[in-house]
Amino acid sequence: MVSKQFQEIYANLYTLGQQLRQFVQTARGSLVDNEADNATLDVLDEDLQRALVALEKQQYQVAVIAAMKAGKSTFLNALIGADVLASETESCTVCRTEIKPISTQERPCLVEYREGERQARLIAQGDAAQIRARFLQRTHQIRASNNQDQVQHFALYHPIAAIANYPFLRGFTLVDTPGPNEWQDSGLDSIRLRETAFSALRSCDVVIFILDYSSFKDSTNSELLRELTQQRAEFLQRSYGTVYFVLNKIDRKTEEDRPIAYVVEELRHTLKEFGIINPVIYPASAWQGLLSKLIQQDTATESHLKNFKRFFSGAYARETPDGDLITPSPRKIAAQSLTDSLIPQIEESILYEIMRNAGWNLLQDVAAKQEKAAHALEDILNTRIQGWQIGVEPLRERVTAYKQLASHAIVKIREVKALVTSQEEHLIAQFKQEITGFATRAKQTIHQELDRFVAHRFTDQEEAATEEEEELETSPWDEPTVTDISPPPPPTPVETGLPIPSHLSQSLHEILATVLEDPDNPYAILCHTEDEVEQVRQEINRFCAVLVKDWWTNTHDVLSQRGTQIRQALVTEIQTRIQQISDEISQHLGDALQLSLNINPIQILGFDFSGIDTQVQQQTESYTRWTRERKQALCRDYEVDIQVDDHRSYYEIDLRQTIKAVEFELDAQTKGSLIIVERVIRRQIAEDFGLAEQQINDYIQRFLTEFDRLLKERQEREVEMAQVVSILTEYKLTLELYLNQFDQVIGLLNKWRP
Repeated sequence: MVSKQFQEIYANLYTLGQQLRQFVQTARGSLVDNEADNATLDVLDEDLQRALVALEKQQYQVAVIAAMKAGKSTFLNALIGADVLASETESCTVCRTEIKPISTQERPCLVEYREGERQARLIAQGDAAQIRARFLQRTHQIRASNNQDQVQHFALYHPIAAIANYPFLRGFTLVDTPGPNEWQDSGLDSIRLRETAFSALRSCDVVIFILDYSSFKDSTNSELLRELTQQRAEFLQRSYGTVYFVLNKIDRKTEEDRPIAYVVEELRHTLKEFGIINPVIYPASAWQGLLSKLIQQDTATESHLKNFKRFFSGAYARETPDGDLITPSPRKIAAQSLTDSLIPQIEESILYEIMRNAGWNLLQDVAAKQEKAAHALEDILNTRIQGWQIGVEPLRERVTAYKQLASHAIVKIREVKALVTSQEEHLIAQFKQEITGFATRAKQTIHQELDRFVAHRFTDQEEAATEEEEELETSPWDEPTVTDISPPPPPTPVETGLPIPSHLSQSLHEILATVLEDPDNPYAILCHTEDEVEQVRQEINRFCAVLVKDWWTNTHDVLSQRGTQIRQALVTEIQTRIQQISDEISQHLGDALQLSLNINPIQILGFDFSGIDTQVQQQTESYTRWTRERKQALCRDYEVDIQVDDHRSYYEIDLRQTIKAVEFELDAQTKGSLIIVERVIRRQIAEDFGLAEQQINDYIQRFLTEFDRLLKERQEREVEMAQVVSILTEYKLTLELYLNQFDQVIGLLNKWRP
């Protein structure tokens, strides 16, 4: 039902948009007299075109998130209907991959986008097997080189079977998210998974978490769920139908295992314990669903058929009276097998949710944009018709009064801009304070943790020395030893510090405890070999990198959420203030011309906003290209240079120098982050205010143009008044037909409103 309603309204809006554009083109022959007239119609035509483009190309993003080996790639392949994404036992998704639909007549291809390059690079083209093989090879290259080419993301253009019957969802995009990346430090696995989840929750229409039927309680999933509910509890509680949990690999259930329904309830109970009150859970066999689709499409290879017969055909065998088992051919049971995989049920639920929420919002925005253009055309025609009914001198007086009003309106617009600029500076200062505070707490916490290690180390030294003194007599002539470097007292916990996972702290302490000690300098770490130096260096960098990434992931998510909320509040204020100015103009014109003019709605619509995350990414890329120092952008990479002194017989690392290096690196990253945040805020506010300002300026200019035209025509074509009014009236009657259709479409849209 939802699909039918969506498609009907979609088709009506698309047709109406095309008809209005054609109306504008036809009207040019009769209504356009000069460049100003043309400019007015150009603005309206551009608005109509923008709405049609949004209708056709609006993205509906479905992100799929999973820990390694949960069957994420197989699940995506099942939705795509092709075995195109590699699904090895190792982690295969090293970069975000967007799967975009194409028609079955187009040739599938895989491209990659690299940092600093706007043009995509073709990686593979051809059938699913060719793309899969090349994709896997490229993945191995990236992992082996630690992403030396700085690949940011992939895009796979391929028909998507899940939307084969929904041609109006051209912007449907599956997002294969990178989970734990084995080519990077395993300590970052859960952090990167959480970072991916936060980003998806902020920007995608639907988020699907894939959990392994046999291991959904493992530590990575538990940590992710705990972090999600701590950071995004409010969102998860109100996101019914937006976030799905798929319990994959149910085909692995044996006769001895508990019924699947019991396992689903156990997962539901677990999710509720994490604070997800009403989780949407689907059991599924992505592998069965994929093989069934391939068989139905007649694209299954011998290997696919062999696997289907081995793992799934037996469930459809029937026993003869003689006790023989007869197994139907794969083609005969593929349809039922696909249904039993539960993949179609998940697809239907996802598409329903997209059309009900993101789809409805898009249709509403497109209808609003088109209706505004139609009403603008109606106001132009009414103004011209009424302008011919008024005497020339009274008309001239009203034009003069309108020009004065327009001048006052421009002054008011500048006042609004000044107010917005003031708020912009306040926002920048506020966000800079947040980031600077984060850096201060991060430096303070790392410093405190290393001091804590030194304090404990010195305490151990003192205890050992005391025991030794008790066993030996102290000579009366021994001079007391003066220590040049005194250790710090055990640090007092800082209330503003950041949390340190116990396992991470313990790991660092264990490594540092294995190296030699300098009794005169507890901050000194003495190593016999370069291998020991490298081990210590890696452990310190790992400790700092994981902590900073962990802290920044949470901070970034909070700032992004707050930024989106503040931006929406500021947009509302801009719209309200500019709308007041616009309404005053409409009221004045209506009174002067004795007309009931339409409201000129100041619109900043959803398809005009790319999102905070997109803005941050664009500004980060721009800043990174400018500085040529990738590690200074938004705490994305982290490594400090640790000073090592070679004393011939041993190597010395001074933790005080290490702390300074950590602080220097964090300061450098903070500098980059502050620049990026300022750019994002300034650009977004400029775009939002610019949209509102452009609309009110176009509105003011539209009537200035109309009045100038009217005065000129009244002087030159007074004898043709009846003919001119007749032509204008014909256009008005035609336009009224379109406006009536708009009323019907908007009525359907509101009736269907979720």
